[in-house]
Amino acid sequence: MKHLSLIRHAKSSWAEPDLGDFERPLNRRGERDAPQMGRRFAAVEPLADRLLASPALRAKRTALLIASEAGLCERLHFERALYLASPGEMLGLAQEQGDDVQHLALVAHNPGTTALANLLADANIQNVPTCGIVRIELDIEHWRDAAPGRGRLLDFDYPKKGN
Repeated sequence: MKHLSLIRHAKSSWAEPDLGDFERPLNRRGERDAPQMGRRFAAVEPLADRLLASPALRAKRTALLIASEAGLCERLHFERALYLASPGEMLGLAQEQGDDVQHLALVAHNPGTTALANLLADANIQNVPTCGIVRIELDIEHWRDAAPGRGRLLDFDYPKKGN
């Protein structure tokens, strides 16, 4: 049994319209929500073995805040392929993981995050909101066997859900 958490980056800022998409930072709400979601993510069993995050500034900052709150900083790695990745590209990254990884977390962008959740677990999620976390259990022993329909939705958490 493997676990996959799909995390959408926190709310980004549009205050500087001249910034490129890759360089957009988090706004105040994003800076507030990411640590809160990190604490909630830390309570999840099993704890994530590996976090892969898009290196875009908003995703990178989200991943750092979540990893810091969850005590997972040493398990965090940045993966360029996650920047605006399609669901197929995200699934491909999961399939490349070693079998020692039991719980993989991907910190990425929409629409790929929402689409992958629905593809794997038929979750019927319309939209993973910013800083939302979808946890999926996969009935597989090897990541290479991760495939559409092989997952079961365990949880769908997001900042406003806790309010």
